[in-house]
Amino acid sequence: MEALGAARHEGRRREFTTVRHCARQALADIGVPPVPVLPGERGAPLWPHGVVGSMTHSAGYRAAAVALSDHVRAVGIDAEPHAALPGRTLGAVTLPAERERLAALASDFPQVHWDRLLFCAKEAVYKAWFPMTRRRLGFRDASVTFDPAGGTFLAEIVGGTGEEPPPAPLVYEGRWAAARRLILAAVVVPAGPAAVRNRPDCAIPPTS
Repeated sequence: MEALGAARHEGRRREFTTVRHCARQALADIGVPPVPVLPGERGAPLWPHGVVGSMTHSAGYRAAAVALSDHVRAVGIDAEPHAALPGRTLGAVTLPAERERLAALASDFPQVHWDRLLFCAKEAVYKAWFPMTRRRLGFRDASVTFDPAGGTFLAEIVGGTGEEPPPAPLVYEGRWAAARRLILAAVVVPAGPAAVRNRPDCAIPPTS
């Protein structure tokens, strides 16, 4: 048991190290001197002043996306294994209408694990939502609809907003991609008062 625990700890340490290496490279790409990116509240990365970003890691994959806050208000990315969700997870992370849509997608496009993709999309939305609001967002507080042809999705915040309107959009448009072993999702919230909806100008590169 001690050896297993040590192996898991070492694996987490490598994930922490490698994904932050990606973050430093991404910062350099936008002209920001690389700095340590430490975890903050609820694990959200603490980016340098004037920078927004998101990080993700999955088995064999690490990624970071950053932007200057003058141009982008928030970024959310997530990567997940391209496999069905385990056990009873689907019921815990979806709304009834979402399960109906997922069943139809699975029938028409069985090559994609839509349940896992929905989980991935909601994670990406949360990673954009939390830095703007500092509010928790449950999986059932967002409703996601996929466009299988366009590789896009629409997420609407339907709960978790409290009595006061949140300082963040309630509708997010994102992009997704599915490869043999990996599923990816990303959302970008542009800066400025017109950012009522998220209209990302990003593409997720294909993976093998």
